[in-house]
Amino acid sequence: MRARPLGRTSVRVSTLGFGAAPIGNLHSAIDDRQAQATLDAAWEVGVRYYDTAPHYGLGLSERRLGDALAHRPRGEFTISTKVGRLLEPHPAPKGSDLAAGGFAVPDTLIRRPDYSRDGVLRSLEDSLNRLRLDRVDIVYVHDPDDHLDIALGQALPALTALRDQGVIGAVGVGMNTVAPLLRVVAEAEVDAVMAAGRWTLLDRTARPLLDACAERGVAVVAAAPFNSGLLSRTYPASDATFDYGPAPESALRRARLLAEVSARHGTALPHAALRFPLRDPGVACVVAGFRTPEEVRSAARWTATDLAEEAWLDLDAAAAREPQVPPMWRRLRQRDV
Repeated sequence: MRARPLGRTSVRVSTLGFGAAPIGNLHSAIDDRQAQATLDAAWEVGVRYYDTAPHYGLGLSERRLGDALAHRPRGEFTISTKVGRLLEPHPAPKGSDLAAGGFAVPDTLIRRPDYSRDGVLRSLEDSLNRLRLDRVDIVYVHDPDDHLDIALGQALPALTALRDQGVIGAVGVGMNTVAPLLRVVAEAEVDAVMAAGRWTLLDRTARPLLDACAERGVAVVAAAPFNSGLLSRTYPASDATFDYGPAPESALRRARLLAEVSARHGTALPHAALRFPLRDPGVACVVAGFRTPEEVRSAARWTATDLAEEAWLDLDAAAAREPQVPPMWRRLRQRDV
């Protein structure tokens, strides 16, 4: 799998990145053996960029990732984690984090937002301990939507200082919304932004962000290419999720139209969804989350194979319009992937 530079830095990322939220038991639990097998499959197909965060499973994702990579040559993979949420003992645990945080893990810890300089340094130290590493390559400030001023004033300068000292390789911000990322790119010295779900086959609202990043030499990491499930199957089901909630009817209709166009060109909707972000030269890689080895292998095949230009033209046209009649998909329901 081809490696690409992360903007102007010396950090390199594989075209497909491993999003490690699912191995932190996002939505439902998997065991250590399945997590290890999934990470092993990613390595076997050439994935060399792994993204995690303390938020994912209250540290479980970082611990599992650290265990899986412990026997791999450190110079052969790139790893990113995030700061902005400190993990602290929960004063009144209820048994599960699923309702509060979305992860099927015991809620013995609680997340406390902290975008201060000291919070950043403490968070990174804790992450390194869980990852069993002495350094990480990329550190993103994680979802500072409601804390943007302090993130710009303290978190990012703290990370920039660490980068300039050679402690980390690159500084970034990861968010699900475009407007704050535009402000970050305009006001801060960042190497990369991780735009989750906003530069996808269905949702292209990050176009102004990509343009701004291109002007300033900032790399874009396109995360959540399936929009948290809606684009992950050949046929988007009625109960599909979009941005971690039930898919609105309008999004479901558009996704089904995109699926119909993909099938007409001899491919599957998730193939087009994974390849779409990479069409823009400013996108360094696409990061998707995986729960099973089979998901990793399918994604690797799709990432390695582009669509014909005619297919992209038809998909672009479909993405720009609202279908009037839901397409007929009975013949494809048995071919879900």
